[in-house]
Amino acid sequence: MARVKGAMMTRKRRKKVLKLAKGYFGAKSKHFKMAKEQVMKSGNYAFAGRKMKKRDFRRLWITRISAACRMNGVNYSSFMNGLKKAGIELNRKMLSELAINDAAGFTALVEKAKAAL
Repeated sequence: MARVKGAMMTRKRRKKVLKLAKGYFGAKSKHFKMAKEQVMKSGNYAFAGRKMKKRDFRRLWITRISAACRMNGVNYSSFMNGLKKAGIELNRKMLSELAINDAAGFTALVEKAKAAL
């Protein structure tokens, strides 16, 4: 069997990593070894960031719902409990949108939640 040299694949692999590291500061975008380390670290940050984005949005929605609930004279936890008992299954994202864009509709939901308690 003929001998296979690895230069082509090595160059391809290095170019791929350096392309991903484009825009990084200093040697991290120029030297393969440093670029490889930074690309791996950046991948970890991106992975964690995708998880944290979900947490942050949920926290934002809950804050908005809570603020709207207080304006209607009920706290967040009793409102959510009342919705569950009333059989209303709306997720927090939609409740947040209602609180912002349709105050009358949200007030109606609060009244139903209060009645169910």
